[in-house]
Amino acid sequence: MIPEGNVKSNIERFSGFEGLYDSYRPQAPALVVDLLKGYLGGRPSLVVDVGCGTGLSSFIWRKAADRVVGIEPNGDMIGKAREKLALLPPDDAGRFAFVQGYSNELDLESGSADIVTCSQSFHWMDPVSTLKEVGRVLRPNGIFAAYDCDWPPQASWTVESGYERLLRLAEEAVARRVPAADRAVKRDKGKHLENLRASGVFRYVKEMVFHNIERCDADRYFGLALSQGGVQTALKHGAEELRDEIDAFRKEVEAYFRGRTLDVMFGYRMRLGIK
Repeated sequence: MIPEGNVKSNIERFSGFEGLYDSYRPQAPALVVDLLKGYLGGRPSLVVDVGCGTGLSSFIWRKAADRVVGIEPNGDMIGKAREKLALLPPDDAGRFAFVQGYSNELDLESGSADIVTCSQSFHWMDPVSTLKEVGRVLRPNGIFAAYDCDWPPQASWTVESGYERLLRLAEEAVARRVPAADRAVKRDKGKHLENLRASGVFRYVKEMVFHNIERCDADRYFGLALSQGGVQTALKHGAEELRDEIDAFRKEVEAYFRGRTLDVMFGYRMRLGIK
């Protein structure tokens, strides 16, 4: 199937910077595994990670699941996941498969999955058709979890506001340069819980908030901002006016970290459904 219109734009938004993305984005917290195994009541036989990107949310299941299937439509992103997979010991690598595909067309048997996750990806998917397909592949009492970082991570208020300003200016630059019909469509994360309830798939839904502490220096924090799809899309479309803003943000980040590596809080929100 060849995607059309905004679907294609959503996929292509993440092309060409898979290395940057994988280097600076946070790996999914280990707490995600603990929470979902707790709701499941044991070790999952099959975890399906939809919109898996470079595998940052897939490899956390390396020792915690019998089998993991990562689904990702973007060729560059899934290519990076496969590169990483090739570096694992054979016994661990054999538990994984990375498949190029779409959230509403999963090449999986009905009732085969214990857990389906969407890490920082559900807002790029059509919620109605995706949740219908999730409901098909989940077994009874299986779990769906969509979880996201709250951007920006904790720093000073001036650094955080600079991060937000850079993202806002990038999206404004994209709006000036890319026709609406060709722009990626990002859905409201605040409606994830509502969408789970409206799907009719789940007997129980809830939202939870947690955090993870990571070590972070100036390069890492600055790289997180550059890894945002809006910034990369603007630069791909020639938004050279962003360069001064990027340089100013880099200097502000460096002034805050002052060569230090600090504990930085990443906030998360998870919307969970039990079939």
